[in-house]
Amino acid sequence: MDVKLLLALLLGIATIVVLVLRTRLDAFVALLVAALVTGFVAGSPAGETITSITTGFGNTLASIGIVIGLGVAIGKVLEVSGAADALARTFVRALGRGREHWAMAGTGAVVSIPVFCDSGYVIMNPLARSIARRLRGRYVTLALALGCGMTLTHHLVPPTPGPLGVAGILGADLGALILAGLVFTVLLVPVVIGYASWIGPRLEPEVDETVREAVYAGSRAPSPTTGASSGGGAALTETGGPTSPPAGGEPPSDEPLSHQLGEAPEGEQPHRVGFGLAALPLLVPLLLIVLNTVATAIDRNAQGVLDPNADYTPSAWAAVLAFVGNPVVALIVGIVLAVYLLLPRWTPRKRVHGWLADAAASAGLIILITGAGGALGQVLRDSGVGDALAEAIADLSLPAVLIPFVVASLVRVAQGSGTVAMITAASVTAPLVATIGLSPLLAALACCAGSMVFSYFNDSYFWVVTRFTGLDGTAALRGWSGITTAVWAASLPLLLVASLFL
Repeated sequence: MDVKLLLALLLGIATIVVLVLRTRLDAFVALLVAALVTGFVAGSPAGETITSITTGFGNTLASIGIVIGLGVAIGKVLEVSGAADALARTFVRALGRGREHWAMAGTGAVVSIPVFCDSGYVIMNPLARSIARRLRGRYVTLALALGCGMTLTHHLVPPTPGPLGVAGILGADLGALILAGLVFTVLLVPVVIGYASWIGPRLEPEVDETVREAVYAGSRAPSPTTGASSGGGAALTETGGPTSPPAGGEPPSDEPLSHQLGEAPEGEQPHRVGFGLAALPLLVPLLLIVLNTVATAIDRNAQGVLDPNADYTPSAWAAVLAFVGNPVVALIVGIVLAVYLLLPRWTPRKRVHGWLADAAASAGLIILITGAGGALGQVLRDSGVGDALAEAIADLSLPAVLIPFVVASLVRVAQGSGTVAMITAASVTAPLVATIGLSPLLAALACCAGSMVFSYFNDSYFWVVTRFTGLDGTAALRGWSGITTAVWAASLPLLLVASLFL
């Protein structure tokens, strides 16, 4: 590989890491600066580099920007309406006594598809506490299972913003990525359960005393010298739901759920969201997108158009499903269902608009980061760095799927953000996909899986989980950093197996 082009790639990635870690600039600016540095070092004319940046930014957001905004809005309504809490409680009741940690992991995985990990964990953690209080132990196991269940879908399943951005940059089919991400999640949940069950009892004696008192108040708390005891039922209290993030290092105690939906008019029943309604705004868009993917595949096969790059005119029935299953249309359906099924009719219009505005603000930075990732990818492609890297990889005879996986892993460890890591990996990988014979879907999975590795001090979610769980120092590393590394390691053989079929 040309030394100048290799240097351009290395300096581009180093620019992202240094700017995010050592300056006041955020990942959006860091990715744009990295694109400029890469183009300059690679020898591209300045005007062409700027054109590549604007083209890559625009093309990426054209395919994915609206979808990210709508997905975050659905998550916000699930959060404030109590629907996320309803999903969690149904999981716990369905799985029953003795399988509470499975219920927590499953709850985390479902809730985190539309809801950001940080806020989702704050919402669900009081439920884990109430279960631990009834069991008189096992809080660390429950808390880690909940947190890492959220990590799985946050990193692997659209419409979470990171995987959406990766799909847009790489051109991966969104429905196929949803299906593949869900399969990976199901296969990795036992790893979450196994690690949480193994490390939880060992860390229970190390839980901070303030958290221990908050969790086990009103019950016989497990002794710090003996660890968690088993026993007790899994009956639920009516506590749980959104609380404030930890302030001063002390997680809040359980408080009654309050969604600020407005007072019910006289004669009206208080608002309650059941599991069926809670699941609809999430399941309907996912099913529509997946149905579009499946229908297109069937129609192509029926017409004998097997090459995905060949011209294809869908049949009438497939065209209808392609419209309603388009991610933009599907998520519009989802947000309409969320607003009109989950929020009571007496909720003030201005309050709903305020929640949607909050969601737009949350989505804004993710959209910009995704677009900037697309800009970096276009610069890599146009400057020749991508082709040179592809040739170098071909000479090494390594499995192509390892490239995005390793890049995502290194960037994650270096700067902490899983979203930035997967988008950076997708940007680096995008110019290589066609050259090295790597399918966009497999490349997207590799980017997403690689970004799960070793969550620690530079990851904001690390602090949310460990502060609420009451773990510090090496206990936090053994618990949270360990469980995220375990699912990362377990995803690698899954990727290698998937590479045989995708």
